[in-house]
Amino acid sequence: MSKHDVTEAEASKMIAEYDEDGNLNSKLRLLKGTAGRIISIIAVLMSLFHLYTALFGVFESILQRSAHLAFALALTFAIYKPSKKAVKNESIPWYDWLFMVLSIACYSYYVMNSQVISSRMSYIEPLTALEIAIGIISGLLLIEATRRVIGNTLVIIIFICIVYGVWGHLITGSLSHREFTMMWIIDHLFYTVTGIFSTPLGVSATFIFLFILFGKFLEVSGAGQFFIDLSVAGMGKYRGGPAKTAIVASSILGTISGSAVANTVTTGAFTIPLMKKTGYKSHFAAAVEAVSSTGGQIMPPIMGASAFIIASYLGVPYMDVAIAAIIPAVLYYCCLYFQVDMRARRLGLVGLKKEDLPKVSSVLKTGFIFFIPLVVIVFMLASGSSPMKAGLYSIGVTILVAALKGATRLSFSKIFKALDLGARAAIETAIACAASGFIIGIIGLTGIGLKFSSLIIDLSGGILIITLVFTMITSIILGMGLPTVAAYIVQVPLTIPALIELGVSPLAAHMFVFYFAALSAITPPVALAAFAAAGLAGSDPMKTGLTAVKLGLAAFIVPYMFVYGETLLLVGDAPDIILSVATSIIGIIGIAWAAEGWLFRHSYWYERAVLFIGALLMVNPGFLSDIIGFAILAAMFLYQKFVPRNTVVNTLSN
Repeated sequence: MSKHDVTEAEASKMIAEYDEDGNLNSKLRLLKGTAGRIISIIAVLMSLFHLYTALFGVFESILQRSAHLAFALALTFAIYKPSKKAVKNESIPWYDWLFMVLSIACYSYYVMNSQVISSRMSYIEPLTALEIAIGIISGLLLIEATRRVIGNTLVIIIFICIVYGVWGHLITGSLSHREFTMMWIIDHLFYTVTGIFSTPLGVSATFIFLFILFGKFLEVSGAGQFFIDLSVAGMGKYRGGPAKTAIVASSILGTISGSAVANTVTTGAFTIPLMKKTGYKSHFAAAVEAVSSTGGQIMPPIMGASAFIIASYLGVPYMDVAIAAIIPAVLYYCCLYFQVDMRARRLGLVGLKKEDLPKVSSVLKTGFIFFIPLVVIVFMLASGSSPMKAGLYSIGVTILVAALKGATRLSFSKIFKALDLGARAAIETAIACAASGFIIGIIGLTGIGLKFSSLIIDLSGGILIITLVFTMITSIILGMGLPTVAAYIVQVPLTIPALIELGVSPLAAHMFVFYFAALSAITPPVALAAFAAAGLAGSDPMKTGLTAVKLGLAAFIVPYMFVYGETLLLVGDAPDIILSVATSIIGIIGIAWAAEGWLFRHSYWYERAVLFIGALLMVNPGFLSDIIGFAILAAMFLYQKFVPRNTVVNTLSN
């Protein structure tokens, strides 16, 4: 037994360290008694508030957003401990009760005075002493909540932005800005919709919350287990079946959950032990689950609700973003699938035994009804319905279809649980979107966004490919330890203007940044999804992260390709799109062969290099490159099939 092997009991203990939303339990209080009931009631009230506004119309911007944030902050200080070592675990200490009261009081001020705030002349009418005090306290409470929920990375970025906003006028050179008084900064951040209450929080307070709640209703009704069972029944019999099960199950559940870590620890608790049992090594099994779960964020139709923020920034219908994401997501999972398949062939693995597999027909018979809510939500979004209505009706449909069977019927207690879990699951997104408002506000106030974009262009010499590499690196670095939503929002005003200025379409620019923000979950040195999976598998975290990068290789290549050829985003003429998609799929399979180093036999380094070059030419849009790439891949296919390994070894030795 290696040092990384764990017993079943140890694995269960590791799984227990994570809650169902992917958070370390050491960060969370397991509230019981009166305190637990009070917090559950607050969470349910938060869900009911959003259901009410979805039914009868959203309130004025600041009212809707401040109420949403007030609920989120109150739940944060109740549920999240100030540190992992904090002793209080089953009750709320006095200081967190105080923080909860202050959060409700401060943000209730915005709720009750939203019309006055919206109609005042910002920067001209001076703030009162009370308004300044409320702004400062509101900001400090939000920063502390961000530290507890998101971590220190985003807090450090916020402090850097605030320091720059206050003292940036003292800097010499192009990064300098005009001097702003503290009142002006507070006014901009807390009394307009360009700071804390900006677009990201607005999207969180409307679209995203309902989709998170929809996911929880599906989960409580048993849909999650149905999709896992269906994946096992459909893919388990093939070689490397459990790994392919992880790919299918995680892609379905990941697009709903919106959190790579949450999806990793929920589906991984089932798929990782199965993969290890079949013959995959621990680090590989963990990496497969991490990459599969991370891909859920780029997988239509829901894309973890992040697509709503992209659509809001672009000013386009949500379905435009979802449609554009289809082919890149297919290429991502295609590369992962064939790497898993090649590894299974290489190791001589077989599928699960027939007697260990549920029958597809039996699984469908018991749970086919769970496809109905997904069909409804896709149909409504495609037909032009608002995302809020789509989310609301899908929740209603879930309740109705679950009522068709006694085993899945949602009792009052289950509905209460779904409302409770939905609000708790929305905390991270709400806090991340609100905290990003600090950064958005300071960037907008100082104009540093355009200056930063100009700096990137200057450093790259105006060469697009270099600018793309800089943007990729920046996205991954800023995304370390952050949820995808926050990592993407931080990037929007900084790097996307530079890409657009160099001729990249707005859709491709936003998708490029979004992809690499999502990939930060599997990119060392801070790869949260990969590290969570490593904890479940008992594998080395860094080795798992590096393996995850290799398995997710397509996602590091495809964004460059759709920047240079938007046909991969389904933009253009139908013949061009069809050709581009077909050749890209072949190219991605070639990348999988090259990455795994196995086709019909072991591939030597030079064979892998040739395969990779041919695959890149196929993925790159262009008729000539497609012809050359196809010729190279076909030649390598025939060479490996008809030239045995012994022949190659003898030729090299001679």
